[in-house]
Amino acid sequence: MSFIDNAYTDEIFKDLSLPRENISNKEFSNCKFENCDFTESNFSGTVFIDCVFSNCNLSTIKVDSCSFQDMQFEKCKLVGVFFSNINTFLLGWSFKKCRIELCNFSGLDMKNSKFIDCEVRETEFLNSNLTGSEFVDSDLKASLFQNSNLEKVNFVGAKNYYIDPTQNKIKKAKFSQPEVLALLAKFDIELL
Repeated sequence: MSFIDNAYTDEIFKDLSLPRENISNKEFSNCKFENCDFTESNFSGTVFIDCVFSNCNLSTIKVDSCSFQDMQFEKCKLVGVFFSNINTFLLGWSFKKCRIELCNFSGLDMKNSKFIDCEVRETEFLNSNLTGSEFVDSDLKASLFQNSNLEKVNFVGAKNYYIDPTQNKIKKAKFSQPEVLALLAKFDIELL
């Protein structure tokens, strides 16, 4: 199958294998993608509204000027995706039980984003506005938060994070013990 039309509404796409497919400048509204492989596909300029990706491989997709409005990603694999150049107008998305690795969310205004029970590894959040977002029960191993607004972010149950409180805004952020002690790592102090 190829995406020939410019717009799709209320469609369900199952078991598609379309690596390196050009799916740019399309519009998908209220669509669901299940068990699809879009590795290295080009979604540049595409608009997703109220769509769900479930059990999909979205590794190394291109998303320049792509728009994600009220999107859900469930049990998806996103490796090497450079989200920094997406269209943030009406941005709304949630990630649940996803593997997010070597991705870049730098410079984005992505308030109220949800990363629930995800592996968010070696991923960059530089100069990002994550106010009110959630990283509940997520593994943030080797992910980088720098010069970002993490106010009111929920890190309860998150692990393996390194957040420098002198380089990020963390007012009213929520952390759980003992992981919250990672906030002191920069200061090279001993806890007894």
